[in-house]
Amino acid sequence: MAKSSDSGLQVALHPLVLLTISDYITRHTLRQQTGPVVGALLGQQNGREITIEHAFECLLQETEEGVVLAPAWFESRLQQMRDVHKSPALDLVGWYTILPNSGPQPHNLPIHRQILHHYNESAILLGFHPEEVAAGSVGGKLPLTIYESNYEAEVSSADVGEDKEMTDAESLLKLKFKELPYTVETGEAEMISVDFVARGGGNATAIESTSKKAPTPAPEDKGKGKGKATAKSEEGETPKSEDKHILSREDEEQLASLTAKANAIKMLHSRINLITVYLQNLPPSYISDGVTSEADAESKKYTPVNQSILRSIQALLGRLSVLIPADSIGFEHELMSEKNDVTLISLLGELTKSVQEVRETGKKFSIVESGKSSRAKRDGGMSWTDSGHPMHQVMTAGDLMG
Repeated sequence: MAKSSDSGLQVALHPLVLLTISDYITRHTLRQQTGPVVGALLGQQNGREITIEHAFECLLQETEEGVVLAPAWFESRLQQMRDVHKSPALDLVGWYTILPNSGPQPHNLPIHRQILHHYNESAILLGFHPEEVAAGSVGGKLPLTIYESNYEAEVSSADVGEDKEMTDAESLLKLKFKELPYTVETGEAEMISVDFVARGGGNATAIESTSKKAPTPAPEDKGKGKGKATAKSEEGETPKSEDKHILSREDEEQLASLTAKANAIKMLHSRINLITVYLQNLPPSYISDGVTSEADAESKKYTPVNQSILRSIQALLGRLSVLIPADSIGFEHELMSEKNDVTLISLLGELTKSVQEVRETGKKFSIVESGKSSRAKRDGGMSWTDSGHPMHQVMTAGDLMG
């Protein structure tokens, strides 16, 4: 397990990077591809602050040392990403891969050393933990860890406290990884795009591929027309069966709304359970007297008392009276009144639209009637069947059929 870092580095992680990594891992898993999942991280580094804003997957190649980045391909792609992200200017700040909870493994060192020696001396490593995804993260923690690396000299316990001459052969340094704290940050424009992508992914449904059946040949003795009709009917049945799986836009919006509410309720339930477990594991002496006894303090069965957490829980309980109305009947009456007002405004809009359509219909009807009256005046009140009408000699449909 890697130790926590005390270097003071502050890492800001953007959600677009998380979507890129999860998309790459999902495609890699569903396609049953072999080889490690490796990608580069782009961002900015200002002093002790590092931002991780974009990511892209990398091409790998086998060498004697192990799996490393393909140099020509990686340099070309990195330059392309630099050209695209010029304002603000982004550069390589590290790389990501799949790691166990214990931390980086020996087979990860060749890629990390390659990035340190050729691209960034202070590159960081983002490790994604699939075990935490399968088990479910506790307290809303993301299933990833960010590491920084440093070269440190190993000193054996036998040499501690002894004066010893330093030689080049003995000044071997070993690469050590330490965990870095991070925060998740996002901009307004990025949040809109991330919300759209996340909503589309939540609405995605798996559709089983329908097996294509060979069209049955029509019997020759029954004529060609019937065979064509049978083939058309078979072709027309396939889209109908596939259309059953396609959701309308209203259904997608409703599904997205219900999914968001379900996720919010699930997170609220997990947080409430976490608070309940914390309160249940407090020392009995503290619950009864407000003071923790020495026996309970030394026992590992109980949770240590944290006054800041208890004050936060008390503040949360104090807000419940503000959120829950005292007069529920009056609240329901007010809610029903607002609902009726909204419905009335909607009906007034529909009524105004209907009146406008009736008015347009009346205008068209008056135009038709005025045209008829003007034509009747021009023809002197005669119809086509009259012998004096100029169009009397024109053949009608009845004359043609006769």
